[in-house]
Order: sequence, then C-alpha cells, then structure tokens
Amino acid sequence: MTRSNSATNCLADLAVGGRGRVLNVVGCDEISLRLLEMGLTPGVDVELLGTAPLGDPLEFDVRGYHLSVRKSEAQRVEIQSL
Repeated sequence: MTRSNSATNCLADLAVGGRGRVLNVVGCDEISLRLLEMGLTPGVDVELLGTAPLGDPLEFDVRGYHLSVRKSEAQRVEIQSL
C-alpha cells in the first residue's frame, strides 16, 4: 500500500479531541473483523472523546455513537489526521 500523506497514524495516536479518518484496519483475524463490524470502516471520521484513568480503553465518537476499544486494538486502525 502506498501512502501519499505523511499524516497517517494509528487511532491510538490521537490526542483527546483529535479527529481522523479511517484508512485501513490492519490484519485479517477476529479482532480486525470485529473492529470493522463496529463501524471502523475506511472513510469514516472518528474523534477521540477521552480515555480511562490509566489511559486504556479509549472512547471514540464513531458515526454518532460512543465506541470504547482497547489501545492495542486502536493501534490496528490506520487513520489520516484531520
């Protein structure tokens, strides 16, 4: 996969209040499939709303609902910062 934008990060790299657009979910296992089923599909805009007190899990606004995922799962989602 060729990337032309240097602002490509993973979902776990967002700061609270930061926004991004999903580019890809890495992997082809059950966790990757579950992330896609929860709405983290390419082209979707996400915003990091907050984190738990110890920094994990992370809470996102995805398609108008709140989604909490572990940081290790968020590291599988490649995004373009907005």
